[in-house]
Amino acid sequence: MAIATDMLDSATPSKRWFSPASLADFSRKHPLGAIGAVIIFIMVFSAGFAEIICVNDPDDWVEDGALAPSWAYPLGTDQYGRDIMSRIIYGARTALTIGFISAFIGSFIGLVLGVGSAYFGGNVDLVFQRIMDVFLAFPLIILALAVVAVLGVGIENTIVAITIPFIPQCARVVRSNALALREIPFVDAARACGFSHSRIILRHMVPNVMAPFLIMITTFVGQAILLEASLSYLGLGVQEPIPAWGLMLQGGAEEYLEQHPWMAIFPGLAITLAVFAFNLFGDALRDVLDPKLRSER
Repeated sequence: MAIATDMLDSATPSKRWFSPASLADFSRKHPLGAIGAVIIFIMVFSAGFAEIICVNDPDDWVEDGALAPSWAYPLGTDQYGRDIMSRIIYGARTALTIGFISAFIGSFIGLVLGVGSAYFGGNVDLVFQRIMDVFLAFPLIILALAVVAVLGVGIENTIVAITIPFIPQCARVVRSNALALREIPFVDAARACGFSHSRIILRHMVPNVMAPFLIMITTFVGQAILLEASLSYLGLGVQEPIPAWGLMLQGGAEEYLEQHPWMAIFPGLAITLAVFAFNLFGDALRDVLDPKLRSER
């Protein structure tokens, strides 16, 4: 059981990771990941304190719509006369809420299915993997559109539509790592000691697949933000008057692009930065947590 303890210790994040020295070392070794983390922090901070940061209410409007950027409206107003800056900040709250909830739920279900499928093997693994193959045969956006077509529009249905495509992706990645763990002697030793299946899975297998699990969550958040924006742009996601980046692009911005380009540029830039930041941070997190990459450095 000493082997199991050593592996668990190596897989469990140390508290020292969050010390100032460790954060400084992370920034030095992974500058792009640090930039992504800073952008994510700004997004989370802005979304959490939107009421304090925003001078104008996102739903208030002025009679003359589509005003150019000015001191009163730093990013201008949309075709309805609503402050674009306020709607982008409140839209960050919508994007992050849907992104984090969808990524966490999808990854958690994928974790359970992936580890269980690898541990039990045999017919259980065969059935689960064929079901996963069916879901993986569809692109993310197509599968999300199919779910929305069945459930309808709205925030809750959007979260479900984004969550479902993430499940097979996480399950397949976690399963590949769990299959290698199943062959390590400490699992056989745990079985020989009479431990239950649930204890072996929760105490010995799940902690050792947390590295790819955390990486998948980070990657999924960026994908979820992009999917939510895509669905909202198509009119199948978040609905008015809730501020959402996809809705800001969908709400006639393309019709005003030549005369009022700020209506499309700033929401599009917000989506780009958000997805870019999570991808950068996810890549850096992979370099830190993946033992194979650590051994190569």
